[in-house]
Amino acid sequence: MHDYICTGLTIGGITLASLLVVAGLLHLLPRLGSLGKAISEWLCVAPGLDVVVGFFTGLPLILGPVFGGWIGLATSVIAQVLAVMIWTTLHGLAHPTARKGPRIVKFLNALVGPWRNFIAVWITAFAVPVFLLVRVAELLVYPWLTWLIRFPKYKQSEWVRVGRYKFENLVGHDLIWCLYCDWMTGVWSLGSEMLRNVESFWCPIRFDSDKKCANCHHDFPDVFGGWVKSDADMEAVTDVLKEQYGKAEINSWFGHPARLTVEGDEVISDA
Repeated sequence: MHDYICTGLTIGGITLASLLVVAGLLHLLPRLGSLGKAISEWLCVAPGLDVVVGFFTGLPLILGPVFGGWIGLATSVIAQVLAVMIWTTLHGLAHPTARKGPRIVKFLNALVGPWRNFIAVWITAFAVPVFLLVRVAELLVYPWLTWLIRFPKYKQSEWVRVGRYKFENLVGHDLIWCLYCDWMTGVWSLGSEMLRNVESFWCPIRFDSDKKCANCHHDFPDVFGGWVKSDADMEAVTDVLKEQYGKAEINSWFGHPARLTVEGDEVISDA
């Protein structure tokens, strides 16, 4: 039992130290001349951002249990939480003027209460593994569809990127959670964009619920822009497919920009 606890504490300590050291290096990079700035900029957009996010969020969740089982996972998660809280405190202290001025966290604490806000924002962190899986699917699953059935490629760095660190006086608690949202919304929006192609290509049929159609049409505009009615027949479906596909090199959702260009020149691969 003693060895089990020692293993957990060792894993947690190494994880915490590693996260804080790398965070410090990321702050140092832009100060290392033009090369440092170039590397820093690269790490703020995909695929460089995938490396950073993977290191801080995914790697501890993998290595912790690999080397220490459940106790390794638990201490790795605790180390991640502590790293965020320590960095938040230090970053705020390094920017006293912004820390004492108007802030998102101050308003929300007053609105719902400090503890409610604190607990709620950490609950959102449970979604991180979900977004990581979505990102993995974007990187490893979707490219097969561009090759096999000529779905449009995307310049993923235009979606998966962070830049809110440039916003003036966004520090500490506000900055770290705004960067999380910055990354999260890009990943989710890119995933939704890819799913548009999947739905319109394989199943251009409206849902039988008018409410669901209305709810989904913002993310899937073809619901009311080409999909057949839920009470139509298969001939109507195949007619839509014949009308919408086979006229260009790229098989995209009906309103995709590739349909407005010559063979989709505006959608460019990262490769």
